[in-house]
Amino acid sequence: MAQYQLLLPKMGESVAEAVITKWLKKPGDRIDADEAVVEIATDKVDSDVPSPVSGRLIEQLFKESDVAQVGQVLAVIETDDDAAIEEIAPLSETAADETGGTQPQIENVPGIDRLEENPVSSSPQNEYSGSSRFYSPLVKSIAAEEGISLQELEQLQGSGAGGRVTKEDILNYVKSRKAVSAEHRTELAAKIPVEESPVSESYPSAPAVSVSGQDEIIEMDRMRKLIADHMVMSKRTSPHVTSFVEADVTNLVKWRERVKSAFEKREGQKITFTPIFVEAVAKAIKDMPMINVSVSGDKIIKKKDINIGLAAALPSGNLIVPVIRSADQLNLVGLTKAVNDLASRARNNKLQPDEVKDGTFTLTNIGQFGNDMGIPIINQPQAAILAVGAIKKKPAVIETEFGDMIGIRHMMFLSMSYDHRIIDGALGGSFIRRVADYLEGWDIHREV
Repeated sequence: MAQYQLLLPKMGESVAEAVITKWLKKPGDRIDADEAVVEIATDKVDSDVPSPVSGRLIEQLFKESDVAQVGQVLAVIETDDDAAIEEIAPLSETAADETGGTQPQIENVPGIDRLEENPVSSSPQNEYSGSSRFYSPLVKSIAAEEGISLQELEQLQGSGAGGRVTKEDILNYVKSRKAVSAEHRTELAAKIPVEESPVSESYPSAPAVSVSGQDEIIEMDRMRKLIADHMVMSKRTSPHVTSFVEADVTNLVKWRERVKSAFEKREGQKITFTPIFVEAVAKAIKDMPMINVSVSGDKIIKKKDINIGLAAALPSGNLIVPVIRSADQLNLVGLTKAVNDLASRARNNKLQPDEVKDGTFTLTNIGQFGNDMGIPIINQPQAAILAVGAIKKKPAVIETEFGDMIGIRHMMFLSMSYDHRIIDGALGGSFIRRVADYLEGWDIHREV
């Protein structure tokens, strides 16, 4: 019998580590080829690691909640025969070639030398243990090497899930930090009070108890904790303003009813309202590009790409936001296929980490739950989020050349929250009105 080493695979250019969330197989368990062995979670997305070989799990090298680096051995599998390992073993050396790069070795990860020897005395985790905000070992290592204080690190706004500081965030900060004098950094840090982390408020150290003895106490899973932290951080970061518009989408509804059967027969895809909403948002952003921005200190970053995130509910009840990149470059057929593909893979936990990053604007369809309108929370570090409500038949005033009349129309509400630090009511209100105009002015004779 031969032994196969199961590695933590490369999961995208920006992902260097993952948390072991759950072992699906125990030592001694039988494993079939392509069967999932362990569940992992990165800054961007949760997924599992399958075994490319059949055999028996003989050793787990990480415990649940441990952090593993890309390229590290997670487990050892005893394969069924020697012939199988001869074919598969070379893949551990060249697996990254299939994704266009070389698998990073653990010894090449910046700061790893601080994790290998005497973790009690030299680990950077000790230096930053006073913070209740989560920092990965890799981020702590880089911060320690660059002499970044805990106070400085606390001010860094993360782009990871829940506002978590990623490797990319800390490296970008290090690069910009070198341009600022030490004297100025000290002066700046003294002016900025360190706020208590939302984690300490959301998850108190005292154990939850049921006073009556009949209440059920449910532990938040990792993704729910990240979502909770991200929402609290967003409300603390941005002064939210929300604008509402009611739109008459009768022509749009009639058009979809006319084309949906032929479209599905031709493309093998169902056309929903979501790609139509995405198209309208992308057009409005091109008209008003200052919606497509983010804030960095006292600077406004105007995004060149229009990357639309779609808030999607997972079977677990959690949320994830896959991103359609360069949405303005896709036609309606392309948008439909992109929306359907991302939604399907989100439901089955098949999204890649790079598919939930770099969004510049988020769209959430609350109408699918029968809601008329809502006040969404901005998906940081973006500056705006649009919620579309349910489409309902209502009596409405119709203006004609012969005078006004009452008719039955298909109506829906749009609600958009935006960061009032950089988007004023005039721009925010005009933008949501422009989106509604594109939907109301839909060409009922349009071919697709």
